[in-house]
Amino acid sequence: MQHLLILFFATFSAAAMATVPPGLLNMNAAKVSVEKGKGNGIIFSLGVSTMILLQAYVAVLISKFLYRNPQVIDWLLKGGVFVFGFFAIYFFIAAGRDRKSPAKTVKVSKKNSYFRGFLLAAVNLLTIPYYSGLNAMWNASGWIKFELTDTLIFVFAAGLGTFSVLYLYVFYFNKLERTSDSFSKNSNYILSALMVVLLSITLFRIFYRQ
Repeated sequence: MQHLLILFFATFSAAAMATVPPGLLNMNAAKVSVEKGKGNGIIFSLGVSTMILLQAYVAVLISKFLYRNPQVIDWLLKGGVFVFGFFAIYFFIAAGRDRKSPAKTVKVSKKNSYFRGFLLAAVNLLTIPYYSGLNAMWNASGWIKFELTDTLIFVFAAGLGTFSVLYLYVFYFNKLERTSDSFSKNSNYILSALMVVLLSITLFRIFYRQ
């Protein structure tokens, strides 16, 4: 029982720390909150967290395989180059369109916000290697035993840790009523810059591994 508590808090903390730095998911959670309201921001965060649950489960299943076959991680990193490059261009173009056209009130359903979060989390190809690495470390430390209970605790803690930080982003930016318009106009430029940073980090990791 004690190792399950350690497993939960260690995984929760690792998931939260990975979500705290400004990135694709938390900045989009803030953007949805600013543009469409706190409720949609929370629904978006639930969509992200649902995908994190699935990715964490997949990470548990393939952690041994990734450890024995490092070329798979190389493939995931190379795929991330195309994903981050695409979104860097996409958000930059979207920002230019926002500047040229007046702000419009768009009514978006909570269902759409959920699937938007779900799909954006799905394109983050670094999540599975991250949780696979955590799983391998926890296994080496004796905190996880690859049993059903341990796997469920690991997956639940990863999803909850992610959602907790995203909720803080939603709540924090939703309170900034005076700067909401400015953030809404410039958020796409911020997201584009973040994609360039992630692209640079991914390229560095690829060349560093070679």
